[in-house]
Amino acid sequence: MILAIDTSGRTASAAVVSDGVLLGYRMLYTERSHSQILLPTVKQLLAETGHTVQDVDIFAAADGPGSYTGLRIGISAVQALCFAGGKRCVGVSTLEGLAWNLCGRSGILCACMAARQDLCYCAFFESDGVTVSRLTEDAVMHSADIAAQIDLYNEPVMIIGDGIQLMRKISPDFLGAPMHLCYQSACGIALAAMQGTPVGPDELTVRYLQEVKIG
Repeated sequence: MILAIDTSGRTASAAVVSDGVLLGYRMLYTERSHSQILLPTVKQLLAETGHTVQDVDIFAAADGPGSYTGLRIGISAVQALCFAGGKRCVGVSTLEGLAWNLCGRSGILCACMAARQDLCYCAFFESDGVTVSRLTEDAVMHSADIAAQIDLYNEPVMIIGDGIQLMRKISPDFLGAPMHLCYQSACGIALAAMQGTPVGPDELTVRYLQEVKIG
């Protein structure tokens, strides 16, 4: 059983997955601190699925990129739960989690989260309709450079993440994921975590990115 959380942005979400079956999922777009709502949400979700924290085998969390404060809250919560129960955990790239939201779509996927000004956190992936494979490493890129990278693929590229709003200022023709799949989700984190290698909570850290220079 996996309990996954994502606190990398304005949305806070948690998901419980057992043997590949999604038992429960909660997502809330909130102006409040994730520290106020995360653990109560996890507790309620587990109770509604008939489980407790002790039933969880693996905890998973988005480990970046994203909101510094949000990520620290999520990582700290997972570490505390693991230390308390003697459990292991998996840290998942927020961008990889986004890509897994669309694992059922075959083709090139661009996970793209707005950072600041015209910069985005970005990575490209490819899905065969079942699983997701990485094409590029997570990076901070200018929206114009992301657009140029998309053009190089010479095929339709689906953008997942709130970066689509910035990309559509360049061209309204960019393809965006549907609303319910477009934002960071604990479901995507859980799917990615199923492919990962669990580690001890002391090995779980937040990963930050620096701007990539193109050319």
